[in-house]
Amino acid sequence: MIVAFSVAPSGTGNADGSVHDAVAAAVRIVRESGLSHRTTSMFTEIEGEWDEVMDVVKRATEAVLPFGSRASLVLKADIRPGHQGELDGKLERLEKAIDELDR
Repeated sequence: MIVAFSVAPSGTGNADGSVHDAVAAAVRIVRESGLSHRTTSMFTEIEGEWDEVMDVVKRATEAVLPFGSRASLVLKADIRPGHQGELDGKLERLEKAIDELDR
């Protein structure tokens, strides 16, 4: 499965609204997990089996909690049993389809 998630604290007390320190703590958890992942400006995608992915999301959320009075978690999952390597595979198929359209 692939999970795209975004977790951030609220009630941080930061006048500028910055949450980069909290997000860094969450991304560290993802990177240390050993699972295939990708972080963009808005989401982190992580690929693996259900229990291992959800464990990482839970631990990343817990890492954010000390930075505010609460945390907000947005999660989207693509659950496709029997498939691996889809984090890159989906993008490769998309690029191929775009190339074929341009011909």
